[in-house]
Amino acid sequence: MTRILDRIDSPKDLKRLRLPELRELAREIRETIIQTVSENGGHLAPNLGTVELTLAIHYVFDAPQDRIVWDVGHQAYAHKLVTGRRDVFHTLRTYGGISGFPKRSESPYDALDTGHSSTSISAGLGMAVAMELQGKPGRVVVVIGDGSMTAGLAFEGLNNTGHIRKNLIVILNDNEMSISPNVGALSSFLSRKLTGRVATRVKKELEGFFRNLPGGDQIVHILKRSEDTLKGFLTPGMLFEALNFEYVGPLPGHRLDVLIPTLKNVKELEGPVLVHVLTKKGKGYPPAEEEPERFHGLGPFDVVTGRPRRKGPRPPDYTQVFGQTMIRLAEEEPRLVAITAAMPTGTGLKDFARRFPERFFDVGICEQHAVTFAAGLAIEGLIPVCAIYSTFLQRSFDQIIHDVCLTKQHVIFALDRGGIVGEDGPTHQGQFDLSYLRLIPNMVVMAPKDENELQHMLYTAMVYRGPIALRYPRGSGVGVSLDWELKAIPIGRAEVLREGQDILVLAIGATVWPALKAAEELSSQGVSVTVVNARFAKPLDEELILDLAQGHDRLMTIEENSLIGGFGSAVAELLADRRLSVPLMRLGIPDVFVEHGSPAILRDKLGLTTPKIKDSILNFLSSEGPRLIVSPAS
Repeated sequence: MTRILDRIDSPKDLKRLRLPELRELAREIRETIIQTVSENGGHLAPNLGTVELTLAIHYVFDAPQDRIVWDVGHQAYAHKLVTGRRDVFHTLRTYGGISGFPKRSESPYDALDTGHSSTSISAGLGMAVAMELQGKPGRVVVVIGDGSMTAGLAFEGLNNTGHIRKNLIVILNDNEMSISPNVGALSSFLSRKLTGRVATRVKKELEGFFRNLPGGDQIVHILKRSEDTLKGFLTPGMLFEALNFEYVGPLPGHRLDVLIPTLKNVKELEGPVLVHVLTKKGKGYPPAEEEPERFHGLGPFDVVTGRPRRKGPRPPDYTQVFGQTMIRLAEEEPRLVAITAAMPTGTGLKDFARRFPERFFDVGICEQHAVTFAAGLAIEGLIPVCAIYSTFLQRSFDQIIHDVCLTKQHVIFALDRGGIVGEDGPTHQGQFDLSYLRLIPNMVVMAPKDENELQHMLYTAMVYRGPIALRYPRGSGVGVSLDWELKAIPIGRAEVLREGQDILVLAIGATVWPALKAAEELSSQGVSVTVVNARFAKPLDEELILDLAQGHDRLMTIEENSLIGGFGSAVAELLADRRLSVPLMRLGIPDVFVEHGSPAILRDKLGLTTPKIKDSILNFLSSEGPRLIVSPAS
């Protein structure tokens, strides 16, 4: 028996289905998502929660003429399946396959490239205004989750939309709020009735009639207050009404018989509309329903048990080591506090939160607020640790400068997922942090070579006095033993790991061990390599670097960061400032956004694996070319 999904090549095919067929299609989509994510990894729970909502949107609206904008994008797998990507869905998040997020170059049905949260309303409003000015047909529908709605950018978009009163439909996908079933059912009924064509026409006609009567404006005001009071009593929509949105909901997000007629009514409304939909994360897969946070984003897993697939024993993750060290430090230092932006598990702080609940702060998806909040804590004598993914800390650039570094506040930035992240793709690769942090006065920037050095660097950051950042990679450590006694590393001090005569290699962070291994393998070929663990991108160990550079004929830098403005740039600047002429080759990430794929594949493509580093060293030593060379991957 063929699946209904196999007949869906575009949203037009949905419109031919009856309600029972749509329900069966939802079941088939969930089955496909679960199977694919179990093999490739991905965002499971949020995508299982938006299946019916996706079908209802595409059933009612006419994409791509109507623009469907998915905030963050980790709720758009069903959207991909019904917009012509069914046959390639098995390549999800693999190198050369389809992205795990909406991507305009991938499909005309993807209206916005997304990966970071809370951008949808502002972008959607821009689209709506542009379409109106150019006379283009179609509506703009934004789908945003309740977590993304916590960010300031979302409220800036709402505020501007309500101010200029353009046609924009915002669907709030709420998988957190609980509401009485009776109130929800009554509210859904009222939403369908009050947004219908007849009801809308009657309201407008009555409003016009009363305004023409003596004292009519006051009558209209009283009537509207009565309607708002009724809706406010039954729904949580008064905030959105205050922002000049017509509020509809809350609606049961898995009831196609409710979603479809209500969205049909909403499609005919003028001005800003917010549709509040209640969904359940992980819907249809019991393990994800029971542990939605764990199944938010995960690697390959066993469908039957829900447990991760492991290939033998592995060293602890950098994230785990960070979390464990935070607890150790907090036990000794009562001023230490931790901040996360809606990622307590992802940043390794969940155990810290249980152990020290009064010293743990989850501020929601509000990275800008997190940084300035940390500055306030530091001003009053606490030692805040902002644990934020490298790519997300980009959103707080001004706050880092203005609120932390300008006045030298002792705020520690723990940047998880520094460097190549992998399958989540260009929006999530932590490829810019060494560059954007290094340029800020008063900031110290360091990166550990392994999990043991990570714990020492975190201790170093705690005892330091001023802004300081440590970035570390995603995934398992290299398997070194962890020292029990924590020691402070002298700020700006590098370490020589291996001495040689032919070439000096300065590596930082996750590239140190591959560089060291390359040097060891090259020794059997008669090539003698000095390897230095730089530790700090700022300040550099200038004395050591200059001394070693003068004793070698070639110098190479290696980093898992953008070559523009990164660690290699810092070394090149040092050599130029001191007028030291040494042939320099920089390995790193060229001036591109790194696509999605496994970290192993991506590092190989970028020339950052041990075999590729060996090849680069040999080519560099045999070349008579320019005195400044950049990564061959560029």
